[in-house]
Amino acid sequence: MATAAAEALGLLWGWLWSGRFWLPQNVSWADLEGPGDGYGYPRARHVLSVFPLAAGLFSVRMLFERFIAKPCALRIGIEDSAVYQVESNVTLEKVFTSISKYPDEKRLKGLSKQLDWDVRKIQCWFRHRRNQDKPPTLTKFCESMWRFTFYFCIFCYGVRFLWSMPWLWDTRQCWYNYPYQPLSRELYYYYLTQLAFYWSLVFSQFIDVKRKDFLMMFMHHLIAVTLISFSYINNMVRVGAIILCLHDSADSLLEAAKLANYARQERLCNTLFVIFGAAFMVTRLGIFPLWILNTTLFESWEIIGPFPSWWLFNGLLLILQMLHVIWSYLIARTAFKALVRGKVTYPGGISPGSVPSALFSPPSSFLCLVAAGQSHPLHVSKDDRSDVESSSEEDETTHTNNLSGSSSSNGANCMNGRMGGSHLAEEQGTCKAAGNLHFGASPRIHSCD
Repeated sequence: MATAAAEALGLLWGWLWSGRFWLPQNVSWADLEGPGDGYGYPRARHVLSVFPLAAGLFSVRMLFERFIAKPCALRIGIEDSAVYQVESNVTLEKVFTSISKYPDEKRLKGLSKQLDWDVRKIQCWFRHRRNQDKPPTLTKFCESMWRFTFYFCIFCYGVRFLWSMPWLWDTRQCWYNYPYQPLSRELYYYYLTQLAFYWSLVFSQFIDVKRKDFLMMFMHHLIAVTLISFSYINNMVRVGAIILCLHDSADSLLEAAKLANYARQERLCNTLFVIFGAAFMVTRLGIFPLWILNTTLFESWEIIGPFPSWWLFNGLLLILQMLHVIWSYLIARTAFKALVRGKVTYPGGISPGSVPSALFSPPSSFLCLVAAGQSHPLHVSKDDRSDVESSSEEDETTHTNNLSGSSSSNGANCMNGRMGGSHLAEEQGTCKAAGNLHFGASPRIHSCD
C-alpha cells in the first residue's frame, strides 16, 4: 500500500514538474539551461529562496513598526492605550460567545434578574467585553504604515524600471520569443521581493488584526503567491510584473487613507478615499480586464498558443478578476446604502464631504452617517486591509433594533451624540440619555462609568 502511494506521488510529482505542463510544445527544461543574458532564465529553485527573504521582510516589519511607525503614531496623538479587562463572569461570557455580543432588551432584563445586576451594568460589561477583543488604534496604524511604506516603495521601483521596457507599451512583446526571455536584474529582484512579501502576508495574517474578510484575503494572498510562483517558473514574468505594478498602484492609496483615518484627519482621509476608489475601479475593472486579460488570453493564444500551465495561469487570473468584481460590488453597495440612509434617515444632515467618502470608501471602512444633524463619515470606521472587508448586516441591523428598543423603554442604551444607528457609537462610551433617543435628536450625555 505504501509502495503504491509512493509511486502515485512520484508520478504526480513528475507530471507536476514536467516540461509538457509548464512549457509550450517543442520546448523542454534543457532548452532553458543556458545562462542567457543578465540573470539567465528563471529557475524553480529561485522560488524556494524567497522563504528566507520573507522571514527577513517580517523581521524588518517588526523593527519598522517598533522604531518608526509607533513613534510616528504617538507623535501625532494616537494613544498607546491598554486593553480594559472586564470582570470575569461565566454567565455573561457564555452569552457573549455563544448567543449574542449585542443582547436585546429582553435578554438584558433576564440576565439582570439572574445575576442581580443592574441592566446598565450589564450593558457596560458587554461594551467593555467587545472592546477587549478589539485591537487598539495604535496597532492598526502601525500595520497600515508598514503596508503603505512597502506598497509605495515597490510601486515606485516597479514604475521606474517598467517605464523603459517596450513590453509595457506593447503587450504583444510579452510573448515574442517566449519562453527564451532572460531576466534582467531589476525584474529578478522585483519579482522575488513581491513573492516574499506576499508569503509574509500569508503567515502574518494569523497574528495581524482579525478582519471580517479574513478568508477572502487569505484566498487572495494564496492566489497571489500561486500566480507569482507559476508565472516565474514558466517565465511569464513580463506580464506578471505589469500585473503586480497595476495592483500596487491602488493598494498604497488605501493604506494612506486608513492612516489618515486613524490620525483623525478627516478631510485628508476623504480625499484619499476618493482617489483610491477611482484608482481601484479604473485598474481592477478597466485596465486589468481590457489590457491584462486581453494579452494573456488572446494575444498569447495567437502568438504562442495554449499549453497546460497557460490554462492554469489564466484560470487564476480569472479568479482574481472575480474577486475584483466582488470587492467593487461591496464598494458600490456601501455607496448605495450611504446615499439611501443619508436621504431618508438624515434629511438635511448630510454634508458634501460625506458623499465622496461613502461612494469611494471600501466596505472595510464603513462610513458612519451621523445623528444630531451632523455628518462625521469617518469618525469611527471599521478597518480593512486591505484592501476591502465585507459588511456585517447582522451586527448592523440587529444592534440598531437594540438601540431603539432599549432607549425607548428605559433610556439606558448607548449613544455618543455624534452617531446613531450603529454599534460603533456604543464603543465610544455607554451613556445614559435623558429622554427618548432617536435619529436627529440631541440628547444630554452622562458618563456611564
